[in-house]
Amino acid sequence: MRIKIRYANSGGFTRIENFASIREIMVNEDFLHPESESIALGFRNKDSSGIIEFTTSEFEKLVRSVHKKKHLIKNIKIFGRNGAILLEEEK
Repeated sequence: MRIKIRYANSGGFTRIENFASIREIMVNEDFLHPESESIALGFRNKDSSGIIEFTTSEFEKLVRSVHKKKHLIKNIKIFGRNGAILLEEEK
C-alpha cells in the first residue's frame, strides 16, 4: 500500500510518501463500551511501521465506498512466496 501524509508545521506543509505492506488486522472489542470498538491495520516496511485505527462507523463507511466501486476492478492477484494466487472470482 502507498501512504501519503500531509501535515502543517511552522514552516508550512510537509508531505511524506511511503510504501508499506499490511501485516496485521486487529479488532479491538470493548464489551462494556461497544461505541469505543475499533479496527486497526498494522503496516510495516524496511524503515517504518505504524497503525491506522478506524472506528466501526468509519470502517463501515470505507467498506460501503469500496463496495460501490468494486465493479471497476478487473482482477486481483495476491503475490506470495509461491507466486500469484488468483481470487475465487477469477477461477
